[in-house]
Amino acid sequence: MEQDIQCSRSSEGKAVLLERCEEQFELLQKLQNEIILADTEANDDQSNEAVNRLIAITSELEQWHEMEPKLLTNSPEVLLAVGKEELQRLNSQLKMVLSCSQAKLDAQKKILKREQTWQAEKKEALNAVCEKITRLQRENQKSEHSILQDLKRKINNLKDYHGSLMEMLSDMLAEHFPLPDPQGNSTKKKRAAAYDAEIDLISLSEIIERLTNKTLETPHDPYVTTDDTFWPPYTEMLLRNGIATRCPEDCNKIRLEMFF
Repeated sequence: MEQDIQCSRSSEGKAVLLERCEEQFELLQKLQNEIILADTEANDDQSNEAVNRLIAITSELEQWHEMEPKLLTNSPEVLLAVGKEELQRLNSQLKMVLSCSQAKLDAQKKILKREQTWQAEKKEALNAVCEKITRLQRENQKSEHSILQDLKRKINNLKDYHGSLMEMLSDMLAEHFPLPDPQGNSTKKKRAAAYDAEIDLISLSEIIERLTNKTLETPHDPYVTTDDTFWPPYTEMLLRNGIATRCPEDCNKIRLEMFF
């Protein structure tokens, strides 16, 4: 019942406002018609009158600008109904704005959440890559260090093995292929001893070592010049057994035979 009364009051208020608006509109039309008629009837003889009327209208317009607007009606019921309707319309518009803003906010929240998830994934991937790079660098450093140490160890082992081989070879050659003994009793040994008395002969082991070092140090020129310190039987034995070979251009030069 109360709602029906409010609707009735609202309808009455609208009717009153429409009536007042129509009255004001009719007044405006009347003034506009007078202005049009005045412009039509004006001529050159009435130019002064037209100027005067323009001045009067301008001053009236200024008065209207300076006047404060008055309500079309002072009825509380009408004002309440119109204000309530205006507030309802404004409330509806604000609800629409709020709904649109909320939808945009939800969309932005989804985008933000998606971007945060993407950022977290990228950060996790970046951390994994950095950890892997660090691990690989450490492993590479360890690998390089271990390879270097292993290579040094192998070189030292090879040097030790080479030294032991050379020592064994020297002992074997000294035992089985000794230099001529000056204290020998046979005629052959006496001739060799007489030969050794003037020249300091080198051992077979030293001859082989010189040939080996020459081949390794200067492979482009592996020949060693034989002199009086080379006992001829040693040189002949090396040549006959294919261990050494003579230089085709100089018979006083020999080199170690290529075994590979």
